[in-house]
Amino acid sequence: MTTVLKEIKINVELLKAIEKRAKNENTTEDKIFNEVIEKGLEKKEPEIPEHLILNKDTYNPDHKRLMSMAGIAKYGKPFSAVKLVREMREGGHDIP
Repeated sequence: MTTVLKEIKINVELLKAIEKRAKNENTTEDKIFNEVIEKGLEKKEPEIPEHLILNKDTYNPDHKRLMSMAGIAKYGKPFSAVKLVREMREGGHDIP
Protein backbone atom coordinates (compact mmCIF):
# COMPACT_ATOMS: atom_id res chain seq x y z
CA MET A 1 0.00 0.00 0.00
CA THR A 2 1.23 3.46 -0.88
CA THR A 3 0.66 6.47 1.28
CA VAL A 4 0.14 9.68 -0.67
CA LEU A 5 -0.04 13.08 0.96
CA LYS A 6 -2.15 15.43 -1.10
CA GLU A 7 -4.62 18.13 -0.19
CA ILE A 8 -8.15 17.29 -1.30
CA LYS A 9 -11.30 19.18 -0.36
CA ILE A 10 -14.03 16.77 0.75
CA ASN A 11 -17.49 17.64 1.98
CA VAL A 12 -17.67 17.49 5.79
CA GLU A 13 -20.93 15.52 5.64
CA LEU A 14 -19.24 12.82 3.57
CA LEU A 15 -16.43 12.54 6.07
CA LYS A 16 -18.93 12.22 8.91
CA ALA A 17 -20.79 9.49 7.02
CA ILE A 18 -17.54 7.59 6.42
CA GLU A 19 -16.59 7.95 10.08
CA LYS A 20 -20.01 6.69 11.20
CA ARG A 21 -19.87 3.72 8.80
CA ALA A 22 -16.37 2.83 9.98
CA LYS A 23 -17.56 2.80 13.59
CA ASN A 24 -20.60 0.67 12.73
CA GLU A 25 -18.50 -1.87 10.81
CA ASN A 26 -15.68 -1.74 13.37
CA THR A 27 -13.02 -0.94 10.77
CA THR A 28 -10.83 2.00 9.78
CA GLU A 29 -11.95 5.07 7.90
CA ASP A 30 -9.19 4.50 5.34
CA LYS A 31 -10.59 1.09 4.43
CA ILE A 32 -14.14 2.45 4.00
CA PHE A 33 -12.86 5.41 1.99
CA ASN A 34 -10.89 3.10 -0.35
CA GLU A 35 -13.90 0.77 -0.78
CA VAL A 36 -16.13 3.67 -1.75
CA ILE A 37 -13.60 4.95 -4.29
CA GLU A 38 -13.10 1.45 -5.78
CA LYS A 39 -16.85 0.93 -6.17
CA GLY A 40 -17.14 4.29 -7.89
CA LEU A 41 -14.32 3.47 -10.30
CA GLU A 42 -15.77 0.02 -11.13
CA LYS A 43 -18.90 1.61 -12.51
CA LYS A 44 -17.72 2.16 -16.09
CA GLU A 45 -20.89 2.63 -18.13
CA PRO A 46 -23.12 5.49 -17.00
CA GLU A 47 -26.61 4.30 -16.18
CA ILE A 48 -29.51 6.19 -17.74
CA PRO A 49 -32.25 6.89 -15.19
CA GLU A 50 -35.56 5.21 -16.07
CA HIS A 51 -37.51 8.46 -15.96
CA LEU A 52 -35.38 9.78 -18.85
CA ILE A 53 -36.11 6.81 -21.13
CA LEU A 54 -39.19 7.66 -23.18
CA ASN A 55 -39.98 4.18 -24.46
CA LYS A 56 -38.66 1.60 -22.01
CA ASP A 57 -39.88 -1.38 -24.07
CA THR A 58 -37.87 -0.54 -27.16
CA TYR A 59 -34.81 0.80 -25.34
CA ASN A 60 -33.77 -2.68 -24.23
CA PRO A 61 -36.21 -5.02 -26.00
CA ASP A 62 -36.66 -8.64 -24.99
CA HIS A 63 -36.40 -10.52 -28.29
CA LYS A 64 -38.12 -13.70 -27.04
CA ARG A 65 -41.08 -11.75 -25.64
CA LEU A 66 -41.47 -9.75 -28.85
CA MET A 67 -41.35 -12.89 -31.01
CA SER A 68 -43.95 -14.60 -28.81
CA MET A 69 -46.35 -11.73 -29.55
CA ALA A 70 -45.81 -11.93 -33.33
CA GLY A 71 -49.04 -12.75 -35.11
CA ILE A 72 -51.19 -11.86 -32.13
CA ALA A 73 -53.52 -9.70 -34.23
CA LYS A 74 -55.31 -11.90 -36.78
CA TYR A 75 -58.39 -11.30 -38.84
CA GLY A 76 -60.60 -14.17 -39.97
CA LYS A 77 -61.19 -13.18 -43.59
CA PRO A 78 -59.30 -10.97 -46.04
CA PHE A 79 -60.42 -7.35 -46.33
CA SER A 80 -59.50 -4.15 -48.12
CA ALA A 81 -57.92 -1.72 -45.68
CA VAL A 82 -58.49 1.20 -48.08
CA LYS A 83 -62.20 0.40 -48.31
CA LEU A 84 -62.47 0.02 -44.54
CA VAL A 85 -60.79 3.40 -43.91
CA ARG A 86 -63.09 5.11 -46.43
CA GLU A 87 -66.18 3.59 -44.81
CA MET A 88 -64.99 4.62 -41.34
CA ARG A 89 -64.39 8.20 -42.51
CA GLU A 90 -67.88 8.37 -43.90
CA GLY A 91 -69.21 7.08 -40.58
CA GLY A 92 -71.10 4.16 -42.05
CA HIS A 93 -69.06 1.26 -40.72
CA ASP A 94 -68.74 -0.38 -37.34
CA ILE A 95 -65.54 -2.22 -36.50
CA PRO A 96 -66.31 -5.99 -36.33
